[in-house]
Amino acid sequence: MTDQELAEACARAMWNGDSTSQRLGMSLEAIGPGSATLTMTVTDQMTNGHGNCHGGYIFTLADSAFAFACNTYNQLTVAQHCSVTYIAPVSVGDRLTAQAREVSRRGRGGIYDITITNQDGAAVAEFRGHSRTVKGTHLPG
Repeated sequence: MTDQELAEACARAMWNGDSTSQRLGMSLEAIGPGSATLTMTVTDQMTNGHGNCHGGYIFTLADSAFAFACNTYNQLTVAQHCSVTYIAPVSVGDRLTAQAREVSRRGRGGIYDITITNQDGAAVAEFRGHSRTVKGTHLPG
Protein backbone atom coordinates (compact mmCIF):
# COMPACT_ATOMS: atom_id res chain seq x y z
CA MET A 1 0.00 0.00 0.00
CA THR A 2 1.40 3.42 -0.94
CA ASP A 3 1.51 6.33 1.51
CA GLN A 4 -1.36 7.97 -0.39
CA GLU A 5 -3.48 4.79 -0.28
CA LEU A 6 -2.80 4.47 3.46
CA ALA A 7 -3.85 8.09 4.05
CA GLU A 8 -7.07 7.54 2.08
CA ALA A 9 -7.90 4.32 3.93
CA CYS A 10 -7.32 5.99 7.32
CA ALA A 11 -9.52 8.93 6.28
CA ARG A 12 -12.34 6.58 5.24
CA ALA A 13 -12.14 4.78 8.58
CA MET A 14 -12.21 8.07 10.49
CA TRP A 15 -14.98 9.63 8.38
CA ASN A 16 -17.27 6.66 9.03
CA GLY A 17 -17.23 7.43 12.76
CA ASP A 18 -17.12 11.23 12.58
CA SER A 19 -20.72 12.26 13.16
CA THR A 20 -19.74 15.83 14.16
CA SER A 21 -18.09 16.69 10.85
CA GLN A 22 -20.86 14.99 8.90
CA ARG A 23 -23.72 16.65 10.81
CA LEU A 24 -22.15 20.09 10.39
CA GLY A 25 -22.13 19.55 6.63
CA MET A 26 -18.38 19.26 6.25
CA SER A 27 -16.92 17.59 3.21
CA LEU A 28 -13.51 15.93 3.00
CA GLU A 29 -12.15 17.33 -0.27
CA ALA A 30 -8.57 16.05 -0.24
CA ILE A 31 -6.33 13.84 1.86
CA GLY A 32 -2.67 12.92 1.68
CA PRO A 33 0.13 11.97 4.03
CA GLY A 34 0.14 14.75 6.65
CA SER A 35 -2.44 16.87 4.84
CA ALA A 36 -6.19 17.30 4.54
CA THR A 37 -8.68 19.76 3.07
CA LEU A 38 -12.22 20.08 4.44
CA THR A 39 -15.00 22.48 3.46
CA MET A 40 -18.16 23.70 5.17
CA THR A 41 -20.88 26.22 4.34
CA VAL A 42 -21.94 28.52 7.19
CA THR A 43 -25.64 28.25 8.06
CA ASP A 44 -28.00 30.47 10.08
CA GLN A 45 -27.64 28.06 13.02
CA MET A 46 -23.90 28.85 13.20
CA THR A 47 -24.22 32.58 13.92
CA ASN A 48 -23.33 34.45 17.10
CA GLY A 49 -24.87 37.56 18.67
CA HIS A 50 -23.12 39.77 16.11
CA GLY A 51 -24.67 37.91 13.18
CA ASN A 52 -21.32 36.41 12.16
CA CYS A 53 -20.24 32.79 12.21
CA HIS A 54 -19.50 31.75 15.79
CA GLY A 55 -15.78 31.17 16.20
CA GLY A 56 -16.41 27.72 17.64
CA TYR A 57 -17.63 26.49 14.26
CA ILE A 58 -14.55 27.86 12.52
CA PHE A 59 -12.40 26.19 15.18
CA THR A 60 -14.30 22.91 14.70
CA LEU A 61 -13.72 22.95 10.93
CA ALA A 62 -10.00 23.59 11.46
CA ASP A 63 -9.83 20.94 14.19
CA SER A 64 -11.43 18.37 11.89
CA ALA A 65 -8.91 19.13 9.12
CA PHE A 66 -6.14 18.85 11.73
CA ALA A 67 -7.50 15.47 12.89
CA PHE A 68 -7.66 14.05 9.38
CA ALA A 69 -4.16 15.30 8.51
CA CYS A 70 -2.44 13.91 11.58
CA ASN A 71 -4.21 10.54 11.37
CA THR A 72 -2.95 9.63 7.88
CA TYR A 73 -0.22 7.25 9.08
CA ASN A 74 -2.44 4.53 10.61
CA GLN A 75 -1.58 5.55 14.16
CA LEU A 76 -4.35 6.83 16.41
CA THR A 77 -3.48 10.47 16.96
CA VAL A 78 -5.17 13.05 19.17
CA ALA A 79 -4.86 16.78 19.78
CA GLN A 80 -2.48 17.79 22.54
CA HIS A 81 -2.81 21.55 22.11
CA CYS A 82 -4.56 23.83 19.62
CA SER A 83 -4.78 27.57 19.11
CA VAL A 84 -6.63 29.74 16.64
CA THR A 85 -6.30 33.33 15.50
CA TYR A 86 -9.38 34.84 13.87
CA ILE A 87 -8.50 37.25 11.07
CA ALA A 88 -11.80 38.30 9.50
CA PRO A 89 -15.51 37.84 10.18
CA VAL A 90 -17.39 35.05 8.43
CA SER A 91 -20.99 35.44 7.22
CA VAL A 92 -23.92 33.12 6.68
CA GLY A 93 -23.54 31.45 3.29
CA ASP A 94 -19.75 31.69 3.23
CA ARG A 95 -18.06 28.52 2.00
CA LEU A 96 -15.06 27.86 4.24
CA THR A 97 -12.07 25.74 3.31
CA ALA A 98 -9.63 24.43 5.92
CA GLN A 99 -6.30 23.29 4.51
CA ALA A 100 -4.11 21.38 6.94
CA ARG A 101 -0.45 20.70 6.40
CA GLU A 102 2.15 18.95 8.48
CA VAL A 103 4.94 21.18 9.77
CA SER A 104 6.80 18.63 11.88
CA ARG A 105 6.37 14.99 12.94
CA ARG A 106 8.89 13.45 15.30
CA GLY A 107 8.41 10.57 17.69
CA ARG A 108 4.88 10.76 19.10
CA GLY A 109 4.41 14.49 18.45
CA GLY A 110 3.44 16.54 15.45
CA ILE A 111 2.72 20.15 14.54
CA TYR A 112 0.13 21.10 11.92
CA ASP A 113 -0.86 24.45 10.47
CA ILE A 114 -4.37 24.94 9.17
CA THR A 115 -5.42 27.96 7.10
CA ILE A 116 -9.14 28.67 6.85
CA THR A 117 -10.26 30.68 3.84
CA ASN A 118 -13.60 31.84 2.48
CA GLN A 119 -14.96 31.32 -1.04
CA ASP A 120 -12.90 34.29 -2.29
CA GLY A 121 -9.68 32.70 -1.03
CA ALA A 122 -9.27 35.31 1.73
CA ALA A 123 -7.85 33.96 4.99
CA VAL A 124 -10.36 34.20 7.84
CA ALA A 125 -8.41 32.26 10.50
CA GLU A 126 -5.13 30.50 11.21
CA PHE A 127 -4.99 27.42 13.44
CA ARG A 128 -2.02 25.52 14.84
CA GLY A 129 -2.42 22.06 16.30
CA HIS A 130 0.01 19.92 18.25
CA SER A 131 -0.71 16.20 18.02
CA ARG A 132 0.21 13.16 20.06
CA THR A 133 0.01 9.53 18.94
CA VAL A 134 -1.65 7.05 21.29
CA LYS A 135 -1.99 3.26 21.24
CA GLY A 136 -3.94 1.76 18.38
CA THR A 137 -4.45 1.95 14.64
CA HIS A 138 -7.27 2.81 12.26
CA LEU A 139 -6.79 -0.23 10.08
CA PRO A 140 -6.26 -3.84 11.14
CA GLY A 141 -2.84 -5.42 10.87
